[in-house]
Amino acid sequence: MKLAYLDCSSGISGDMFLAALLDAGVELDRLKEELAKIHLGPYEFTASRVMRRGLAANHVEITAPGGQPHRHLSHIERIIGEAAIDEAVKEKAIRIFRRLGEAEARLHNQPIEKVHFHEVGAVDAILDIVGACLGLAMLGNPELVCSPLNVGGGRVVAAHGSLPVPAPATAELLKGIPIYSSGVESELVTPTGAALVSTLASHFGPMPAMRVERIGYGAGAKDFPTHPNITRLMLGEKAELGGPGQGGAPDQTVLVIEANVDDMNPQLYGHFMEKALEAGALDVTCSPIQMKKNRPGLLVSVLCKPEYEGALTRLLFEQTTTIGVRITEARRKVLDRESATVETVYGPVRIKVAKLEGRIVNAAPEFEDCLRLAEQKAVTLKEVMSAAQAAFRTLGH
Repeated sequence: MKLAYLDCSSGISGDMFLAALLDAGVELDRLKEELAKIHLGPYEFTASRVMRRGLAANHVEITAPGGQPHRHLSHIERIIGEAAIDEAVKEKAIRIFRRLGEAEARLHNQPIEKVHFHEVGAVDAILDIVGACLGLAMLGNPELVCSPLNVGGGRVVAAHGSLPVPAPATAELLKGIPIYSSGVESELVTPTGAALVSTLASHFGPMPAMRVERIGYGAGAKDFPTHPNITRLMLGEKAELGGPGQGGAPDQTVLVIEANVDDMNPQLYGHFMEKALEAGALDVTCSPIQMKKNRPGLLVSVLCKPEYEGALTRLLFEQTTTIGVRITEARRKVLDRESATVETVYGPVRIKVAKLEGRIVNAAPEFEDCLRLAEQKAVTLKEVMSAAQAAFRTLGH
């Protein structure tokens, strides 16, 4: 399974992430070609090699004419939605901007539709975010794991004046994520960087067992006297630590957060489940139970990595009527997973492939791909899924 580890010990910004992706193997010309499909007006995109405290790194700079409009979320969604790029990339980029919008809406106590983006709505931020999603796709969509974030310190000047580091939007985006400050008097994590990693990373923590194949270094604009201002991206394959007698898969520690609920409007459960998955839950289920006084209720169960405990517990209290939760630690084993794409008579379909000790034991077509093609070609979903499975079998699997 492809794995990418993002070392943010010197922070993270949109341009640093994009520069690290380019240094790790994303083709600059191909990336520019895809970004040109976004209608943003004139801008200049340059990538160069720079030195940061003796280390060579890629540096990306995107410049556009002044007087950029303050865009609302709907404007940005339309700009991205109209671009002739991969649908999965567009969905991921829009999800990142929506996360930004939700953070700003909470900070300013206003509906998300009325939030207007300042710095993160500018051309460079849009290209940083879409470019990062494109870059990850070009590298095979590896699972992204991120280190704890060094946010820096001091103050930063933004559209709302002089603000403490981390800036309010950054702090809001990093709820439930491990952060720290090394004492550097500078903003090391920007709102764009925070939105990218909080949306794209599967979890945060130490570097997992992996076989590193490529390393990319992305440099920030500043050159600090104390440390190299770089974000490091290590790309490779997840190391298989399991063996015979262990199910062939390594153990993972997860948390199960549960609550019994018998007094909530049923319409609210679906909304909570969506919000929990967006906030980092691995899975969410609602199971019927019989409670005291013979009341029918639901057992709400959330499965998550330990680092998401705080954010998801808070979400349960905010989005449901429960007044208490139970938290238990569990072990789980998961198969290595990767993605393959097959061509069918209806169009390309991604296949989710699960492996046990290198041997394929399960393969399933991506539901959203099949649904989109079924609607486009006016055929049944079952026909598209069958065609995708047949195409995968012809590859010799």
